[in-house]
Formats: sequence, C-alpha cells, structure tokens
Amino acid sequence: MSNLSKEESYCVIEPKPLDGFVETPHVKEIATRALNYIKAGFPMHFRGISGTGKTTLAMHIASQLGRPVILLHGDDQINTSDLVGGEHGYRRKFLRDNFIARVLKIEESMTKQWLDNRLTIACKNGFTLIYDEFTRSKPEANNILLSVLQEKIMDLPSARESGNGGSYLKVHPNFTAIFTSNPEEYAGVHKSQDALRDRMITIDLDYMDKETEIEITRKKSGIEKKDAERIVNIVRDLRDSGKYEFAPTIRGAIMIARSLNTNGCKVSAHDSKFINICKDILASETSRLGTKTHAENVKALVAKLIKKHCTNGYWPFSTIT
Repeated sequence: MSNLSKEESYCVIEPKPLDGFVETPHVKEIATRALNYIKAGFPMHFRGISGTGKTTLAMHIASQLGRPVILLHGDDQINTSDLVGGEHGYRRKFLRDNFIARVLKIEESMTKQWLDNRLTIACKNGFTLIYDEFTRSKPEANNILLSVLQEKIMDLPSARESGNGGSYLKVHPNFTAIFTSNPEEYAGVHKSQDALRDRMITIDLDYMDKETEIEITRKKSGIEKKDAERIVNIVRDLRDSGKYEFAPTIRGAIMIARSLNTNGCKVSAHDSKFINICKDILASETSRLGTKTHAENVKALVAKLIKKHCTNGYWPFSTIT
C-alpha cells in the first residue's frame, strides 16, 4: 500500500482476522464454499435478512484472502463518481519572472485535480471490495460494475485521462468483489439489474443454527454457555412463534446477554431485571416504532418463554398462546 496517496490510504482497511469471530461447522461450510468460488474468479453475493451475518461473513472472507479491503456502503445518494472518482478542488500555480531588471512578469494558472474513488482504487491495486447493501444504491450508479466484473475493464471518464493512462483501466487480477444485500428491506432498496446479478454467485443466508447462535452470544458477551443457551432458546422460540412484525435475530440475544452485567442480574425467571431486559429488547427488535399493540403482545409472550426456559420446571411450548 506504499504507492497509495494520502487520500487513497484513508479508504483502505487492513485484512485482519475479526475479533471474536465464531467459526462453527455451519459457518465454516459457507465460508469454504465462498472462498472456492472466489478462487475460481467469481464475485460473491451474500443475500439475507438483517441479523444473518452477511457483513461479518464478508469481512471474515476478506481477511482470509489477505489483501487490503475497501469497504463501501450502498446508499440512494451514491452516483458513479462516488465509485469511480471525480474532479475535486483546484491546483493553483504562480510563475514570477524577474530576469530583466525593472520588469515583473507574473503568470497564474488553475487546474482541477482528479481523485480516484473506492472502486477505482480497488481495481487498480487488486484490493478486495466489500459492497455492503449494494441494492440501496441506484442501479444506474452500479452500471460501472458490469464491465469490471465481466470484461475486467473499467471505463473511466475523459477527465481522468491526462497523466493517468487513458480512459480505460485494466482491472488488477487480484481484484475481488463481495456484495451483500437484504431482500426484505422495506425502505430505500432498489431492484438490482439482471445483468449485474448474473455476474455474481449468490449464497442465501438464513438464521444460523442453534449451536452457532449460542456460541456467538457467549463470545460477544462473555457469559456462561448455559446462560447463553437459555437466552438463545427464548429468542428462537419467539422466532418460531410467528407472533411479531419482524423476526428476532441473534442481535437480540447478544443485546440481552451484554445487558446482564451492567444491570447486575441473572438469567432467571425470578429476576425482575432480567425479565424486563428481555421484554424491552425483544419488543423493540420485533416491532416498528410506535406500534404499541405488537410490542405488548411480544412482551407477554416473552414472559411465558422466560418461565419455560429459565425455571427448573418445564413449560411445553404447545401451551404458550
């Protein structure tokens, strides 16, 4: 990365292993499949709803590749120049000539400066591009990716030609692209063009298996495994019930687990603080802002699930209504 300008270096992330990354057999199998597709020369696309670990998995795979990472977040305001680059600011030059006595000659010129942006930097240097939630960007902004992924050529604006090797950039052979998207996002999402979708291999991510969710909750919070399992059981049973607006995810389990120490409570059906934490977090995660009725219904169900999983007695799930 020593050849990067100061502006370019700000965009680059070092490919370090993620702290606390959980690699159960379920996760390892997905990561191995993705790495094999990348080695075969294909861009990867992880598609899944919120909380299925798309971005975390993308970052993990990027660290396995061992090359610098460029991270880009999809946004409705992004245009092609935000990916490729553009003219920014001016360069001002003065020339003062005092060669002839008593004659003062001053020349002044101003020129715009071209700055490459994230996609160009990644393609030029062979970095790994992670385009998170790429369908939040307008399809026309992503059209530049078509030739990059298929022909391995980037068509650059004419303003970049001077001193930069022409209007076409040959994509570095080590360049890798990893995309993520949420098919169920209800706001700010665009339909991706078929031409772009056809150029990548998509792996659909669902909720993780129970073993993985328990291990993630434990590692992210530091609580004992038996307590992590009880919390995950509550979240998974709530998810299976279907009685919510949005399905609860592993994020809810992690938030509950992390809140235990700061609130000084235990995973118990007899601890009112723990009960309130579960109600607050899971009602918040599964209901829209301002939807009080759904939140109250979730809180009532959570209270029953806590009794089922956090007491010595057993409450059959079939009795919960």
